[in-house]
Amino acid sequence: MPDRSILGFRRILDPAERLAEVLFGLIMVLTLTGSLSVAEAGRADVRTLLIAALGCNLAWGIIDAVLYLMGRLAETARSFTLLQAVRAATDSRHAHHLISGALPDVVASIIEPAELEVIAQRMRRLPEPTEYARLSGTDWMGAAGVFLLVFLSTFPVAVPFILLSNVALAKRASNAVAVAMLLVVGVAYGRHVGRSAWGFGVTIVALGGSLVALTIALGG
Repeated sequence: MPDRSILGFRRILDPAERLAEVLFGLIMVLTLTGSLSVAEAGRADVRTLLIAALGCNLAWGIIDAVLYLMGRLAETARSFTLLQAVRAATDSRHAHHLISGALPDVVASIIEPAELEVIAQRMRRLPEPTEYARLSGTDWMGAAGVFLLVFLSTFPVAVPFILLSNVALAKRASNAVAVAMLLVVGVAYGRHVGRSAWGFGVTIVALGGSLVALTIALGG
């Protein structure tokens, strides 16, 4: 397989991906808890709700993990294609263009042609790939992480319904937990992108609430 030190090493899940998966899981479970009628719901309804919430996030955790694996396989295939294209290029400028196109814009804007040539030469010295693009152990670990983030984000929001017999109080406590989690996700994301942490926290709370309301209104 191509040397990842040249084609780019990627962590299992970067912070933005982890936060996005938690946000996704929260919105899914809030869609169910938000549709619960406090005036009419009994313990049987709460039990049905909890089973539905767990089942929903279990299913979506699996689906999201599969989509993650598909994306990783496509990314690995692009690395193979880049390696083969650079090795086949007869014009140095074309090879440089291929390599710079695979780099982040900021990096591509400052890297010199001589540096691109060094990378091209190192890529040409790599052994010819003997296999097709495939998923690595790290990719499977990433998929497991995606699944767990989506699935486990259900539990903090569901716990009040397990501990409290009063449905109205449980729903208020559940909503409070959800708002706190959304705020934490927003603050962490704001810090990750170098923006106002608390500003992003409030924005994510508002965005999450709006998406949940929209989903419920559309019958989701």
